[in-house]
Amino acid sequence: MGNPCADSEISKPWLKPGRLTRMDYLDNLRVALVMLVVAHHAAQAYGPPDWWYFRGDRRSWLLATFSVVNGAFFMSLFFFVSAYFVPTSRDAKGTSPFVRGRFRRLGIPLVVGTLTIIPGLMYSYYNRYRDYPAISFWRYYRDVFLGFGERPEDWSGPSWPDLQFGHLWFIQHLLIYSLFYLICRWLAGHVVRIRGASAATRPMGIPGHGGLVALSLAVAAATFLIRLYYPLDTWVPLLGFIQAEPARLPQYAAFFTAGILACRNEWLHNLPRSTGYTWLALGIGLAGLPFVTGGIDSLGFDAGGATLAALAGTLYESFLCTGLCVGLVVLFREHFAGGHAFARSLAASSFALYIIHVPIVVALQVALAPADLPALLSFGVVAALATLISFPAADLLRRLPGFRSVL
Repeated sequence: MGNPCADSEISKPWLKPGRLTRMDYLDNLRVALVMLVVAHHAAQAYGPPDWWYFRGDRRSWLLATFSVVNGAFFMSLFFFVSAYFVPTSRDAKGTSPFVRGRFRRLGIPLVVGTLTIIPGLMYSYYNRYRDYPAISFWRYYRDVFLGFGERPEDWSGPSWPDLQFGHLWFIQHLLIYSLFYLICRWLAGHVVRIRGASAATRPMGIPGHGGLVALSLAVAAATFLIRLYYPLDTWVPLLGFIQAEPARLPQYAAFFTAGILACRNEWLHNLPRSTGYTWLALGIGLAGLPFVTGGIDSLGFDAGGATLAALAGTLYESFLCTGLCVGLVVLFREHFAGGHAFARSLAASSFALYIIHVPIVVALQVALAPADLPALLSFGVVAALATLISFPAADLLRRLPGFRSVL
């Protein structure tokens, strides 16, 4: 039996001969998502109350709303797109080469980035916002970031030492989810060997409106239960080393799983346009609602707790997430399926851009601070310049000796 992720019908406009397991529209969607990540981090200094490496003096409720709406779906869609190619890669390489490839492609950037990029960002924050005597970078790196020094009695935290993965948490999760997929695959294969071929799972039908509603309700219910104990923006070290925001884990796990199932059952090729556009309209409507009503706070949602407002908030986020994830995939499949050389070069650099863009964003935010511009203007300048700088920088980094095989 052939690879379920490969579609033999090359007449479909989004598939190109010789590229049956790689669709250009998903690469184009990934480029749009990584640009959205840059914009999200550019807004962090000027809108939401979340912790960030730099705090702008001026704030905008529009940017705070943008961050909340964006945060409700964009990383889940990233997990979905990333997961879609996991089964194909495993089928093509085999288990051991796949695992080695995952550790090379994800593990090395995670470790190197954590030990090089994140310390510089945290050192800048330490000097700017923590009321401690100034120290050299190397002393900070050794004593505070790695924790070899004595913890100050009035340490302002949030944890000791300062060692963390920062924005690289996504890479860590992607690596862990990929390994967990292998475990589930092995267990499923073990069941089939014991019970015979009849135990093999039949292909799942294309999810319709009912299935998507059920997914949204299930994610909302799981999210509501977790947020009874872990409200939004609460980060914890799961198992002592997994940097996680529990309040969003049901979304991430669900859409990573959905990406695996979409590959195995050819959902993306066959999902009707009408279904995708209906959910896209729902997602856009829900995303635009707080902008019309005057901000996310105007909707009266709670970040956690056993309240109706918290339940309404999880339902809002879950349906917004499903709507935009399903709708944007179909939108790009139907209208942005071109595989031009420039677009492919951007897609090839998107992973490296994700890794390096934060220090570029923060440097621009710091450099722009003396101008004392309005928050929206500062955001626009930082987002535009960071995008224009990050793509060429990522492409250059990928071309350096030894980097191409990793990035």
